[in-house]
Amino acid sequence: MRAPVDDLAIDRAAEILRRGGLVAFPTETVYGLGARADRDDAVTKIYEAKGRPAENPTIVHVASSDAAFELAHHASDEARALAKSFWPGPLTLVVRARPGAVSAIATAGGDTVALRVPTHPVARALLERANLPIAAPSANRSTAISPTTAEHVEKSLGSDVFVLDAGPTGFGIESTIVDVSSSPPVVLRKGSITLAELRSVVPSIEDRSARAALEGVRMQAPGMMAKHYAPKVPLSLETSSHIADAIGSRTGFLLFEGTVAPADAAHVERLPVEPKGYASGLYACLHRLEDADVDAIIVERPPSEPAWAAVLDRLGRASSR
Repeated sequence: MRAPVDDLAIDRAAEILRRGGLVAFPTETVYGLGARADRDDAVTKIYEAKGRPAENPTIVHVASSDAAFELAHHASDEARALAKSFWPGPLTLVVRARPGAVSAIATAGGDTVALRVPTHPVARALLERANLPIAAPSANRSTAISPTTAEHVEKSLGSDVFVLDAGPTGFGIESTIVDVSSSPPVVLRKGSITLAELRSVVPSIEDRSARAALEGVRMQAPGMMAKHYAPKVPLSLETSSHIADAIGSRTGFLLFEGTVAPADAAHVERLPVEPKGYASGLYACLHRLEDADVDAIIVERPPSEPAWAAVLDRLGRASSR
């Protein structure tokens, strides 16, 4: 059920979490499906609700940097520098986990844990009142389109999950993930915090986000599967020169503002030719296209430029067969 956010709703959500139940809540990126991270039975409910593979770890959300590093066996100077610069915010840091600090289910049996301090006021209020680390991947069925509204959560998971409804999220795509468990740190997933911004704080950071899913390594963080963020119908990326020739009678299109759509297009969504605005609206557009009863979705390919890296990552995984 969806509950408009007020003090009573946040108190109720915190109590559900303390009892080992599930709560969906907004972050600045997407809505997360949360459970207390220190109990196996609670974290297991996330995996059951999502149909999530056991080898896919979750991100553990906490209210502060101090709370985050209490869960770590060791936090490097690089980890602390990144935390100081970007927390609270859409950055996830993978660190060596302090033994027993969180459920092994949340870490997929590994010795690292992915940690984040969100900036969304509802997420922060919930974490403070629950006074627990909260494991929370995106609040949708595994590999499906991530939710940026409470309605998206109910569409994917049904109405039994308690959802704190704070309206649409801001950034629209998931956090940047950096592995700081060894040196040099490496980017495992691109997000709204860019590689250039990260390197302005820690110049030695390497980008392995493309290889992370291709080399078959153990997943240290979510978002590393080849197929992810995907609608129920096939999605393909096409250059603008091919859009006008596409057959659209049963096809939905996601186009830039100003691109001419095929005359017979079944449904058309548009986003700005600007990476932050595009990212903010991407999942909402894909949800509307999925709901439009189309047989396929064609997305106009964004530019191959660093500012578009996170968007291209999501669209690449959404189009994976």
